[in-house]
Amino acid sequence: MQASDQAITYGRHIRALAILGIPIIVGQLGTIIQGLADTIMVGHFSAHSLAAAGFVNNIMVLVLIFALGYSYAITPVIGPMHARGEFENAGKALKAGLQVNGALGLLMGTLYFFLGHMGQPEELLPEIRPYYIVVVLSIPIQSLFNAFKQFFDSIGNTRTPMWIMISANLFNIVGNYLLIYGIGPFPQLGLLGAGISTTLSRILMLVVIYGIFISNEKYKKYHSGFQAKGETTDMRRMLHKLGRPLGLQMGMETASFSLCAVMQGWIGADPLAAHQIMTSVGSTCFMVYYGIGAAVAIRVSHFHGVNDIRNVRRSSLTGYLMILAIGLTLAITISTFITDICAFFTDDTNIRHIVVSLVIPFVLYQFGDGLQINFANSLRGIADVRPLMRYAFLCYIVISLPLSYLLGFTFHGGPAGIWMAFPVALTLAGALFCRRFLRKTRTVAAG
Repeated sequence: MQASDQAITYGRHIRALAILGIPIIVGQLGTIIQGLADTIMVGHFSAHSLAAAGFVNNIMVLVLIFALGYSYAITPVIGPMHARGEFENAGKALKAGLQVNGALGLLMGTLYFFLGHMGQPEELLPEIRPYYIVVVLSIPIQSLFNAFKQFFDSIGNTRTPMWIMISANLFNIVGNYLLIYGIGPFPQLGLLGAGISTTLSRILMLVVIYGIFISNEKYKKYHSGFQAKGETTDMRRMLHKLGRPLGLQMGMETASFSLCAVMQGWIGADPLAAHQIMTSVGSTCFMVYYGIGAAVAIRVSHFHGVNDIRNVRRSSLTGYLMILAIGLTLAITISTFITDICAFFTDDTNIRHIVVSLVIPFVLYQFGDGLQINFANSLRGIADVRPLMRYAFLCYIVISLPLSYLLGFTFHGGPAGIWMAFPVALTLAGALFCRRFLRKTRTVAAG
């Protein structure tokens, strides 16, 4: 890719972002469908299992998102290398990325010993504990897959990870059906069966993506760097420098949701189950936005690699307009059909009423969520990620969590009150990210 003297038209940027982003969206929606399938199947197995799954998944997603954020450091490193034709260095960066990401997630096992001291209903603990153990074993495996996926995405091949994720998710759904309900010769394991199926599907994803990288001729040009015996300390240091702020930014955002699940559990099992349903629905929107945002990061990293700042800005703005249009469509659709959507998860009338009460804060936070996703990824593309950590701490920890407690408990807003903090925190974060990006790319007019 060469620097351009003129800004690429918005139409061309839309097409390029769609080509990169749609496979990412499809792959991530496949992951969401896997989560929805888990929630629906577990919900119809028992309401207690649904609540237990909600607690564990909201805790587990915290470390998974942190690990995913860490893997996102690969894009601003490999993307520019790919744009400049530095394939051996890109291979070295992939190797370093695997080393960095593979080390993550191992500390989550220690949290097992504190599960009984987090204020959750006592009757849920016999299901929470074994499910937690099985799922935590898959986190390092998922982290390695994330690193490979970011490599493929960074060089513009977003379709291969998409097909792998779709296939693994189908495998997981079948595994859920067999192991949750005990079909044929398989034992009825309930929630534990869902955890086993999830772990096996993640192993499958890693094996397949590694096999493709090693065996496909298209990736031979990266093998010399990937297989080199040399030290990767400098590359690992660079990835840590970029990965920590990204992982903490995404982790703190997720914490504002996951720790609210703990607050919902203080109210009771039904609000916790309703929170799980709405976060599952909200994750669908998040992953769609993040598919476009990831495409923005890839395009921005390529333009940044050849110092084409004009198209760095235009690509980012195009991505935001796309996310805005998609967010409006999703918000209207979900709010219109929320009772029908809820029926897929549970027949419990009380849980459905709580879900409906969460719709207003859910709709309000979509626009702030899209804003922060787009410009966080724009900053990722230009490798300016350190401020993300500070802004995230302010918005998601200092503001969001105390506000959730105040609105939910002090002002007696209940489950909906806890959620009303999200629109405030996400919109403020998006505004701060946008302001930073515009300041860092001000040297060339947006055009």
